[in-house]
Amino acid sequence: MHQVVSDKPYEFVPPYKGKVWPFLLQQLVPWQLKKRNGIDSVEVIGLEKLKNSFSKGDSVLIAPNHCRPADPLVISEVCRRAGKAPHTMASWHVFLESGLQRFIARRAGAFSVYREGLDRQALQAGTDILVKGDRPLVVFPEGVISRTNDRLLSLMEGTSFIARSAAKKRAEQSPNSKVVIIPVAIRYKFNGNLQESLHTTLDNIEQRLSWRPRRDEDLLARLYRVGEALLWLKEIEYLGEPKSGDVFERVQNLIDHILVPFEQEWRAGKTESNTVGRVKQLRIAILRDMVSGDLSDQERNHRWDQLADMYLAQQLSHYAPHYVSSNPTNERLLETVEKFEEDLTDHATTHGPMSVIATVGDPIPVDAKRVRGTTEDPVMTQLQQQLTQLLGIN
Repeated sequence: MHQVVSDKPYEFVPPYKGKVWPFLLQQLVPWQLKKRNGIDSVEVIGLEKLKNSFSKGDSVLIAPNHCRPADPLVISEVCRRAGKAPHTMASWHVFLESGLQRFIARRAGAFSVYREGLDRQALQAGTDILVKGDRPLVVFPEGVISRTNDRLLSLMEGTSFIARSAAKKRAEQSPNSKVVIIPVAIRYKFNGNLQESLHTTLDNIEQRLSWRPRRDEDLLARLYRVGEALLWLKEIEYLGEPKSGDVFERVQNLIDHILVPFEQEWRAGKTESNTVGRVKQLRIAILRDMVSGDLSDQERNHRWDQLADMYLAQQLSHYAPHYVSSNPTNERLLETVEKFEEDLTDHATTHGPMSVIATVGDPIPVDAKRVRGTTEDPVMTQLQQQLTQLLGIN
């Protein structure tokens, strides 16, 4: 399980306000994209929309999709070409990996948000950045990395909450000033030898399963064979035996088998509309006492086991129904094998070369007050619609 949660008391990592470090680190972004992520080119479509909002003095919240770990670097490169260094809201675990990581991430513009609770400091910091308006704020509204470029997860309304809070303050200071949310759709293209890249990774996965690698099979058939084996292993572990039938019904049944007992234990049976939301609320409930430090080692270990199970449920939810079978593009095949490897080893091999197209959408003006009488936030509805359209998702 990736260490995306911690039982340490949360310490807010504030935005770095200097200008020299962000400028210098932005110059290294193209090199980082190539070295760390195998990305050798970034094309930006609609950059003039971003520049135009900057030139008009608008406060800009950039809201991209979040399908790969490279997304923050891609957005930093987009902002570099527009002449700005962004502030980026980042999960607290990013700052816990190492002292060097914390130092660089903060000076590159990142500040922390505690996703396992209401982080008023992060919300206030994001609001203050937009009120000041000299640098854009980047918020990834999906909240997690999906590894599915052709799928958009449910968007979190914290994005519009921050923008509205800033719009209210800006209106008090300057009635003509604007706060806008600008969608950016990030799309990756794999330009390498897919057969060689994926067969090599599948070799490693099959060896971990104590199998003899089977390169004689068609790549797609081999992918299905490995995926079925990995699902069987989890069904045996959690359900006692492998199941049959539609794969994605089995995945959802496994998710519910894991999460429903936890929801009964920790939330009196209350649930959420999607798996990411379910896991988030459960983490909040479980971590509350763990952070206080008043638990026995046995109870703490028990809760870590529960958190690991929840992480598995969340990862399973990222396998979209018929994602490969409906349209087996190189990118979808690559994403699926990367998820296999990451879920099995907590590591995903970097495959390249890749290229990126970042498409900037139309600015969405944000009013200080939300329109009453609507069940859905109109700002988030517009954001969802634009990102879906820009990504070309049906």
